[in-house]
Amino acid sequence: MRFALLGSGSEGNALVVQAGPTCVLMDCGFTLAETTARLARLGLAAGQISGIVVSHEHGDHIAGVARLARKQAIPVWLTHGTLQAHRSVLDGLPGLTVIDPHRAFAIGELQVQPYAVPHDAAEPVQYVFGDGTNRLGVLTDTGCSTPHIEVMLNGCDALVLECNHDAAMLAGSDYPPSLRQRVGGRFGHLNNADAAALLARLDNRRLQHIVAAHLSRKNNTRELAVGALSAALNCAADWIAVATQQDGLGWREIV
Repeated sequence: MRFALLGSGSEGNALVVQAGPTCVLMDCGFTLAETTARLARLGLAAGQISGIVVSHEHGDHIAGVARLARKQAIPVWLTHGTLQAHRSVLDGLPGLTVIDPHRAFAIGELQVQPYAVPHDAAEPVQYVFGDGTNRLGVLTDTGCSTPHIEVMLNGCDALVLECNHDAAMLAGSDYPPSLRQRVGGRFGHLNNADAAALLARLDNRRLQHIVAAHLSRKNNTRELAVGALSAALNCAADWIAVATQQDGLGWREIV
């Protein structure tokens, strides 16, 4: 089992996880051409994607889903709320499946477990992916942690964890007050300190990879995010990977 990120940030998000011949894309916030180019950078063709799972309807996560799915006849899984919020674009899409946010499902050789998160969207979820041996937990686009989130991410072999902003940088930013309140609120995005506190509460004995994701270009730095997570794990800073907007993150093997 392995995973990579095509890109991570407010301008577009997509993550790919592979087990055997099964390749699942989580979200697609890029144009068709950009998605194809970023997949090629990972040695994949768009036609190799077995399915797309969607977290929520914000454009940086869903903008490219319908076009990619139609062109390649790729099935799509999403919640009822996300479908309702984006129905005008998704209507008529073949292979569309509405999921229960609390019920796992299979795509080829991958088990996919959605779980609900607090975010300012209609019915947002994140996902844990497994191949029967290893588990990859993904958590971005949440304003805070919850006991349910921590149960879902406990004992994972790899984690992709939102470190969107530094609270002090956001407070002093040129964002209007309403946007600062939205980003920093309980239904916004996870800051470095809260991400680190969440990480420290988990059972990380199996953890092979930790990736800081969805970093704000204006209100965070790579060094601050890495410092927070490495302190939580009491590990060297170079053990923390960072997914970027432009380059994403190359393949990481989970063994």
